Amino acid sequence: MNQPLRALPILLIVASLSPASRAQDRAADGPRYDAGGKLIRPLDYREWVYVTSGLGMTYGPAQAAAGQPPRFDNVFVNRESYRRFLASGKWPDKTMFVLEVRSADSHVSINNGGHTQGGLLAIEAAVKDTTRFPDTTWGYFSFDGRDGLADAAAPLPTTATCYACHKKNTAVEQTFVQFYPTLFDVAKRFGTVRPDYDPSRKP
Repeated sequence: MNQPLRALPILLIVASLSPASRAQDRAADGPRYDAGGKLIRPLDYREWVYVTSGLGMTYGPAQAAAGQPPRFDNVFVNRESYRRFLASGKWPDKTMFVLEVRSADSHVSINNGGHTQGGLLAIEAAVKDTTRFPDTTWGYFSFDGRDGLADAAAPLPTTATCYACHKKNTAVEQTFVQFYPTLFDVAKRFGTVRPDYDPSRKP
C-alpha cells in the first residue's frame, strides 16, 4: 500500500521537469550568443529543417567568375520556427536561417556530367531578433574567418548590402521565401506574401 505513495514524489518531480526540459530544447533550437554578444555558429544546423538549394545564384550585376564552376548554397532553418511558419505563414521572433555554401564538383566517382556538392566554402546566417535588432528586425552574419570558419560572429554592419537587398526584394518579411517552393505555397495560402512583392523586379 505504501509503495505507490513513495513513488509519487518522484513522478511529480519528473512531471514538473518535463515542461522546463521542453522549453530548454526550444531555446536551444535557434540563435545562441556568447558573453560578448556574438552569434554562436550552430554545429548541428544540418539537423535543422532543409528548405532549399541553389546553384550558381547571383543577384544584380554580380556574376560567377569566368571559367569557375558555380557554387551550391543550401538553406536550413531552426525546427521550431519552421513548425510555426507552417501554422501561420509567419516567422516568429528568434528565427534563424543558416546558409551553407559548397563547391560544385564534377567528374566525381562515376559522375560523367553535371555537378555534385563538394567541400564547404562558407557559412552565413540570418536571425530575426527584435530585441537585438530593433531598427532592422533581422541581423545578418558571416562566419568566415582568416583561418577558416569562426566559432562566433558579430552582426554585419547595417551598411552591408544584405540589409537593403533583403528589405527590398524578399517575398515574406525579409526572407527569400520565393526561392523555397514548399514554403512559398504556405505563405500564399495564409496571405503573408508582401503586398509589394514583385517577382519581376530586379535589384
